[in-house]
Amino acid sequence: MADIVIHLAPHILAALLYGALGFHFWNTRWRESETQSVAGPMRRWERSAIAAALLIHAAGLQAALFSDAGMRFSFSFALSLMMWLAVLVYWLESFMARMEGMQPMVLPLAALCTALPVLFPNVHVVAHAHALGFKLHFLAAMLAYSLLTLSALHAIFMGFTENALHKHNLTRSLASLPPLLVMETLLFRILTLGFILLTLTVGSGVFFSDSLFGKPFVLEHKTLFALASWGIFATLLLGRHAWGWRGKRALRWTLAGFALLILAYVGSRFVAEVILGRV
Repeated sequence: MADIVIHLAPHILAALLYGALGFHFWNTRWRESETQSVAGPMRRWERSAIAAALLIHAAGLQAALFSDAGMRFSFSFALSLMMWLAVLVYWLESFMARMEGMQPMVLPLAALCTALPVLFPNVHVVAHAHALGFKLHFLAAMLAYSLLTLSALHAIFMGFTENALHKHNLTRSLASLPPLLVMETLLFRILTLGFILLTLTVGSGVFFSDSLFGKPFVLEHKTLFALASWGIFATLLLGRHAWGWRGKRALRWTLAGFALLILAYVGSRFVAEVILGRV
């Protein structure tokens, strides 16, 4: 029992810290206040607290995913790792642009996903995880998932901002967000990098399946979802470059691509592990 508690402690501690920081940023950046109408920039101690949560979260993931028996994984660890990378990207971006207004939405989601391994602890040992090719494939996949998850969150923020501007609803939460053009530039920067990594992931999985997974390529439902998601993001980036797509059209395509991408792995693993009880 003590070993289980020690094993889960970093996940619990990181989730609590993310949750507390999320409440803090909501209270200081989004909550309407009579004494302060404009939200202040991120302070040094706030960045340090997020960095501490990231380090604790990373330590918990490293200990849980890698053991003497090999690499272990599950849908809960996939979501936890994805949100870890998403928080890390926003934390790094906060040194170049004002990101404090994003934190009240990102950090609570990170808290929820960090707690998932505690609620759903079942894992499966990943075959061929010792091979360098598989490690590179896995790294590219997780980075792609994380960046495209971040792009979906970013699209939601942009939709929220655009609607508020159209309604002339100039709240404190809106004032704490970066300008819409800055958010749009960041969105397509994240999308482009995520798409490149997704291309490497899908391409290596399709063309080098035998060496990566020890079996020939099979067109499964999760592969179809991944290919469909790739097609949507490719169309969006082409539309942006060729026809200047932006605004609500770009947001809808981003969310559609993200929904299919989630179904490709996390959704299929959730069904297998939680609903069907397979490991």
